[in-house]
Amino acid sequence: MSDFAVARRRMVDCQVRPSDVTDLRIIDAMLEVPREYFVPKSLQSLSYLDQDLNVSESGLPPRVLLKPALLARMLQAAAVTENDNVLVVGCASGYAAAVIGKLASNVVATEAVPELVVWGNEALSQAGATNVTLKQALSEAGDPANAPFDVILLQGASQVSLAALQQQLRLAGRLVWVDATATGLADRAVLLTRSEADFGSRVLFNATAPVLPGLERRAAFVF
Repeated sequence: MSDFAVARRRMVDCQVRPSDVTDLRIIDAMLEVPREYFVPKSLQSLSYLDQDLNVSESGLPPRVLLKPALLARMLQAAAVTENDNVLVVGCASGYAAAVIGKLASNVVATEAVPELVVWGNEALSQAGATNVTLKQALSEAGDPANAPFDVILLQGASQVSLAALQQQLRLAGRLVWVDATATGLADRAVLLTRSEADFGSRVLFNATAPVLPGLERRAAFVF
C-alpha cells in the first residue's frame, strides 16, 4: 500500500468518521479518490491534512480544497443519489467534483480561474472521473445551460444571496453551502430545499470556509 493510500485511510478514519459522517457511499468515495492528484506536486505531502488547502500556483488567486471532514458533512446533508444531476460551484482543482462523481449520475463543476480549469480537467482525467464536466464560469452564475440540478454544492462560503443559484434547482433539489452573510455571527453550513410553493432552509452546523470569488459582500457606501 502506498504512503498516499495510508494517508487517505487515516483521513477517513481520523477526520471524516469522527465528524458523524456515517454514509458509507461517501466514505467509500473518499477512500477511492486520490486527493493528491488535485494538489500541486510541491504540496502533495499535505494532501490529507485536516485543513483548507490552497491549490493555486504562485501568482494566481488563492483557491482551496475544503477540509475533508467539512466536505463530507456537506455531502451527507445533500443526500446525493446515484441518479442526481449535481452542480459544484467554485470547485478549484476538482477534488470535490471527483468525489461527487462516485455518488451521482452526472456532475458539472465550475471554476472562475482559467488555469485551474485546465489543470483540474487533467486531474479529473487522471482520476478516471468520466461523468464530471469542469468548465470556467463565475461562482454567482452557476450553469443555467445544464439546469435544473438535483443538488448544488458550493465548495466555499458566500457573503451574498444565492437567489440566482436557487433558481437552478429542480423541485425537491438541495443547495448546500457555508453561509457567511451575517456580520458578527458565526458562519454556518446551510441546507436549502426547493418545493412547489417556496424555498426552505435550515442551519446544519457552524463551519468556516474561504469565501468564493464573486460571492464577497459588497462594500457599503459610507457618507
